[in-house]
Amino acid sequence: MSEQFRTVDGRGRAAFEISGSEFIGHVRPAGTVAAAEAFVDEIASEYDDATHNVPAYRVRADPLREWASDAGEPSGSAGKPALNVLKQEALENVVAVVTRYYGGTNLGVGGLARAYARGAKEAVTDAGIVERRPHEQFTVTVEYDDSGTVRGILESTAVDFEASYEATVAFAIRVPESDASDLRDRIRSATSGRAVFDL
Repeated sequence: MSEQFRTVDGRGRAAFEISGSEFIGHVRPAGTVAAAEAFVDEIASEYDDATHNVPAYRVRADPLREWASDAGEPSGSAGKPALNVLKQEALENVVAVVTRYYGGTNLGVGGLARAYARGAKEAVTDAGIVERRPHEQFTVTVEYDDSGTVRGILESTAVDFEASYEATVAFAIRVPESDASDLRDRIRSATSGRAVFDL
């Protein structure tokens, strides 16, 4: 799997009406299948009076996990068109749910497919697309004597970190996956193995 990947920048929402039916597209980033499914559940409970809540997600795992459901719409008319939007945009770690309130007019399979694809696409546009690199998070705890050394290493590598100074000093670090093991080695070596890692 490539280092960088495309995903949405945050939550997105889009609403429109077709032949009396109201469609609301929702999208957000999701780093795990559990996070994607939690968002699907959140939308389903928030819009529990809707006729359909159609989910689709693509999550980076090994292999990539893709899933969609027609949620009661005719087979192939809802989940797949929404998932296809995520594929066409080459998005990963993303979940979409398109909500429909039925307006009394049947749209047919083609009409539904276009509407669900539009719901996903407009929500993605609303959220915006960004390039991300997979990150790893861990904490390193050191005595005060080593804290300046560790802080210097972190500042020189431009990683995201937060320090908390209590009886010892704990650095909560967020680093691109590809750099994490080198960074840990540098900290171990600079502190002669005194640093404690909580992965």
